[in-house]
Amino acid sequence: MAVVMALILSVGAVMPASDAADADELRADLYPMVEPGRKLVFPRDHGAHPDYRTEWWYITGWIENDGVARGFQVTFFRSRPGVQEDNKSAFAPKQLIFAHAAIADAANGQLIYDERVGREGFGLAYAKTDNTDVGIDGWTLTRGESEYHARIAADDFAFDLKFVPTQPVLLQGRGGFSAKGPAPGEASYYYSLPHLRVEGSAKIHGETTSVSGNAWLDHEWSSKYLSPAAQGWDWVSINFSDGGSLMAFRMRARGGSTLWAGGSERHRDGSLSIFSPDDVEFEPTKLWRSPRTDIEYPVAMRVRAGRHDLKVMPLMDDQELDSRASTGIVYWEGAVRASIDGESVGRGYLELTGYGDRPGI
Repeated sequence: MAVVMALILSVGAVMPASDAADADELRADLYPMVEPGRKLVFPRDHGAHPDYRTEWWYITGWIENDGVARGFQVTFFRSRPGVQEDNKSAFAPKQLIFAHAAIADAANGQLIYDERVGREGFGLAYAKTDNTDVGIDGWTLTRGESEYHARIAADDFAFDLKFVPTQPVLLQGRGGFSAKGPAPGEASYYYSLPHLRVEGSAKIHGETTSVSGNAWLDHEWSSKYLSPAAQGWDWVSINFSDGGSLMAFRMRARGGSTLWAGGSERHRDGSLSIFSPDDVEFEPTKLWRSPRTDIEYPVAMRVRAGRHDLKVMPLMDDQELDSRASTGIVYWEGAVRASIDGESVGRGYLELTGYGDRPGI
């Protein structure tokens, strides 16, 4: 879901829930609905789906150099605002492209991040349809015959990373149809690539070093992601040390109760378990309050998902991203370690949205 992923505002500002619901109803015939039974076809579905309201390619992972481990994420978003679609001007905002990138540098206690935003066109911002090929202002994520390549050059950091799949595509939900609520259309088409092998270089604090690691890719597209009753979501992905992987999420109502939940586990033998809403539970075990925004986040969680009872702990507490300059919201997205009964079992990422304003997805 990433997420985080996943934080595109269709009209460039966070709307109250009632207004968002009204807008959805008015535009119900504009965007195609996400429905079960659609077969995902590759490599076509690695590319963009511009008819849908929102879409994201989301890579999170851990990289290391000389024993120093850092988290990183890079996310490209595409949004169809549904305005000025009859306008023939190349400047009309028919598609918007956003990008976020960050490095969690625990050794220095810093989350270094940057963002980009622009309307599609003029070769400066784009999301191509035949394969993964998205870019904005020199930031790019591309897919070749098999591997992915991300090039990010921000003011305070940069990375040039290749992501090599070691496992086949994991279709989330039921064959790629991932329900996000009980109502029709509250769903996404969603697949993942866990256990990507990472190779490349990263520039941090002016020093460029070779890095390697392990990552997770999500690609989702949707037209109606959140129920009007939802405040936000919690999402976690874990690459287990034994080669298995787990993804779990819950949609939260105002007040913190769970509206919907789901996820999956790919076992180390390649078999797959799909989680129903009753199979997933998130329980906060540690709260952290941002000194910048005064938002309080549950940065450590007990996650019960299927057969697992996981303790999820952050690489560092302060992994808050303030994206009000692009998607308009503030959220927490960070590198985490997972353990069971005190024993380390894997690494991953945790995403927490809606603890300040409600995301306008």
